[in-house]
Amino acid sequence: MAVAVASSCCASTSARPLVHPAGRRSGKPWWASGRRSGTGGRKTRLLSVRAPPAAPSDVGYADASAGADDDAVTALKVKLLGRWRLVYSSAFSSRTLGGSRPGPPTGRLLPITLGQVFQRIDVVSKDFDNIVEVELGAPWPLPPVELTATLAHKFEIIGTSGIKITFDKTTVKTKGNLSQLPPLEVPRIPDNLRPPSSSTGSGEFEVTYLDGDTRITRGDRGELRVFVVS
Repeated sequence: MAVAVASSCCASTSARPLVHPAGRRSGKPWWASGRRSGTGGRKTRLLSVRAPPAAPSDVGYADASAGADDDAVTALKVKLLGRWRLVYSSAFSSRTLGGSRPGPPTGRLLPITLGQVFQRIDVVSKDFDNIVEVELGAPWPLPPVELTATLAHKFEIIGTSGIKITFDKTTVKTKGNLSQLPPLEVPRIPDNLRPPSSSTGSGEFEVTYLDGDTRITRGDRGELRVFVVS
């Protein structure tokens, strides 16, 4: 009986498989073994791939460009402020008041002598005044009449170097023996009574050079003007 039991035990022991089933060599299931096998390994490798870096955005460049434009406009406003004296104009050198689109002639046909021309610019109130010293001839023996005409405008900056002016009014003040007279505002001709080719006194020009003492502009009529600080 004892021998039978012993052989039975030995038979039971020898019947155990000597080779572990796949995935069971360590005594743990395959998904807990830490080994990359089957689809689990591929999934792990796919998830470990890093995404490519995002393309650089243009927003930063746009913001930098806008900031540079703002700085240029601010610098233009600072340098424009003040009173400027006209030292050269291609319009006056052609003996007209209108550049490539001539206005009234000066000299022979009209007894008008143009004196100094100034521009007064206030960047806070946006006032842009053209100030012209004029001498009107009078019949002999009367002396000529000296006066100052102020053509008042409002202005706005276009882009980083363009300026647009809009006419407001004209004021005339006499000088010399008639300086005690009060300023006279010249009535403006209604738009519906103006000739089609008549300018309203508004226009645009480009600031092509500007520093602390000198300003050079090119107008929409093609005229070139040079100003110095007065």
